[in-house]
Amino acid sequence: MAVSLSSSTSTITPITLQPTKLKPIHGLGTVNFGYSVNSHGVSLRRRSAVVVSAVTGASGTETADLLETVKVSDLRGNEIPISDLWKDRKAVVAFARHFGCVLCRKRAAYLAEKKDVMDASGVTLVLIGPGSIDQAKTFVEQTKFEGEVYADPNHASYEAIKFASGVSVTFTPKAAMKIIESYMEGYRQDWKLSFMKDTVERGGWQQGGILVAGPGKNNISYIRKDKEAGDDPPVEEILKACCA
Repeated sequence: MAVSLSSSTSTITPITLQPTKLKPIHGLGTVNFGYSVNSHGVSLRRRSAVVVSAVTGASGTETADLLETVKVSDLRGNEIPISDLWKDRKAVVAFARHFGCVLCRKRAAYLAEKKDVMDASGVTLVLIGPGSIDQAKTFVEQTKFEGEVYADPNHASYEAIKFASGVSVTFTPKAAMKIIESYMEGYRQDWKLSFMKDTVERGGWQQGGILVAGPGKNNISYIRKDKEAGDDPPVEEILKACCA
């Protein structure tokens, strides 16, 4: 197949439509290339880049300020300031969609697989979920998650960080494929937890993310907000942020 390149478009003749693929670009995450068909052939165009957010300096301080009054609860019911989780240590903090979510269980597992690397670097693995303490306990019992788990019954940390939420970022083609993959790998949704009052009242549309912080309350060096359900960053990216 012959390809003719110009400065604005790339025209391919003859017309053969291939599935759109994501192209990795160093420092930007991924860029989505699409196509359009016209009388001259097929024109490739670059869509908007998906930027992985690593915050430093003022941005990290701003996020820390937003979390200053936020508290979460440990499994014994004790309320603690969220910043205490990284005040005296470095921590990878994963924010789950909710404690029954199959995609969050897969996220917990793929982070736990690297816990030995984090331990060797003096980094603590933490998971926070928007739900009750009892839900958090059930999550630990079911998943055997080896990191620390905290509940955020009021969703205060999610609102402070402004994680995405809504139907349009929950039910997406990519999320559907992730769910199928997760089930094929043996992960399961806990529907009882998923339909508990404090999850249902908010629609179950909450998304989460991951941050790396500490030591120091204002030292947030990395934050990634999920764009949709199942939007996990490469684990290598997290390890680079926490353990390099």
